[in-house]
Amino acid sequence: MTIGDTFLLGPKTVHRMGFGAMQLPGRGVFGPPRDRIEALAVLRRAVELGVNHIDTAQFYGPGVANELIREALHPYPAELALVSKVGARRDGSGQWLPAQTPSELRAGVEDNLRSLAIDRVDVVNLRVHEESHVALEDQLAAMVEMRIEGLIGGVGVSNVSAEQFAVARAATDIVCVQNAFNIVDRSSQPVLDTCCEDGIAFVPYFPLGSAFGGDHNNVLEAPAVVAGAGRLGATVAQLALAWLLDRSPNMLLIPGTASLAHLEQNLGASQIELDDETREDLEALEDLGADMPDGPALSQNGMFVTRSAASPASAQSPPK
Repeated sequence: MTIGDTFLLGPKTVHRMGFGAMQLPGRGVFGPPRDRIEALAVLRRAVELGVNHIDTAQFYGPGVANELIREALHPYPAELALVSKVGARRDGSGQWLPAQTPSELRAGVEDNLRSLAIDRVDVVNLRVHEESHVALEDQLAAMVEMRIEGLIGGVGVSNVSAEQFAVARAATDIVCVQNAFNIVDRSSQPVLDTCCEDGIAFVPYFPLGSAFGGDHNNVLEAPAVVAGAGRLGATVAQLALAWLLDRSPNMLLIPGTASLAHLEQNLGASQIELDDETREDLEALEDLGADMPDGPALSQNGMFVTRSAASPASAQSPPK
């Protein structure tokens, strides 16, 4: 299997189809994996199939995703880009809490270095919270300081508006943006357009709709997605991912799974060519996004929370 063309991500050139480690820990991205042996096999198989961009975070587990990556892949292939994020932490019950002071950001990077057993994280994304009590400029200054020290290869930002993205770019070179983006949620299109114009990688989270949004999936259940997948002989997930790859050449995907079968299906999306009819049908879905079932909402501290009832550890979706 080939997994498509490449794009620059910080200090390394990566395939546009990568892997996200968020689904490797247990339910609610908390605690040990459902099947440790398969989780390790998924990571090894991903690299065997050509994946050289793995997205993770110390607060996935916490520590679980990074520990699995280290056991499965260390010593790491030279071409593998390990990308993490800071700006959040977990408490003992699995709740997501902000961690955005300069000292907390540094501690987050250092935790990633220890758990992954590396001297430098290729890219670290700063997860921005709308109502943070810490000025964005101060957070960015802390990230730049760590890059100068060699702890970080490149600085990225996540969950940013166009205005916040402009602030970040005025402060330092930004190598990637991680924002929510999928067929029915294109609110970050202005940020994507700027990234494309300036050669900056754009990494969409929730590419298949939120896994934390209740019983309905507003991407995979859309009639146009179901019909298009049937016409092209693809799964609905493959079509949703293929649409993103088709959308912009700087789009880098990191679909996650703890299943070997789903891993190969996801990577197979890079082989799907959209026809004009499917492209037109999916383009029209943007106007329907407001009528689709609700996904997660943002709480006052900027974390995602699901509108459906859930246990404490799974009641919040993580900061991507």
